[in-house]
Amino acid sequence: MSLNKTVIISIALLIAGSVQAAGDAAKGEGKAAVCAGCHGQGGNSTTPATPKLAGQGEAYIIKQLEDFKSGARDEPTMKSFASGLSKQDMADVAAYFAGQKTSPGSANKDLVTHGQNIYRGGNGGTGVAACMACHGPSGSGNPPAKYPQLSGQHAAYVEKTMKDFQSGKRANDANKIMRDIAIRMTEAEIKAVASYIAGLH
Repeated sequence: MSLNKTVIISIALLIAGSVQAAGDAAKGEGKAAVCAGCHGQGGNSTTPATPKLAGQGEAYIIKQLEDFKSGARDEPTMKSFASGLSKQDMADVAAYFAGQKTSPGSANKDLVTHGQNIYRGGNGGTGVAACMACHGPSGSGNPPAKYPQLSGQHAAYVEKTMKDFQSGKRANDANKIMRDIAIRMTEAEIKAVASYIAGLH
């Protein structure tokens, strides 16, 4: 077989693999029905400690499900759900949630200025990077880089997540990006930026 034919066949197989791995939102809706118990209808959780999944990037959701399944992200409840999912199931569920609209949240008005300063400018004195550098000015995230959407996320969930990165309890961030940022943040900074994110849209 010639080199050109081999290359063409290899490319065709890669494309076919990508097509098979594409998520089907319609199938994902049915598969995600069990998620509603904690994450709410359409992925809009009403429980402050449970994250909203509506509007979240597909690649990010898939990564988190894979990490729950493998144990790279330690969360027993989610591990039990993720362990039974195939790659196609994950892709379908992710496609469904990505197509949903995030319900708006609100920020504590007393924390807005401080939270906005951290989110948009970071803290140069302590080496805290601006959140918007990765998560975008409006909190929409960066789907290709698997940086999550933050806009409208529950403040309590964001605060807990930041503290988990800070303590090292959560360690599935690429290149320790979030751990390196969180460890430099004060409790007041975390609380303020989490509140600001909740009202960001």
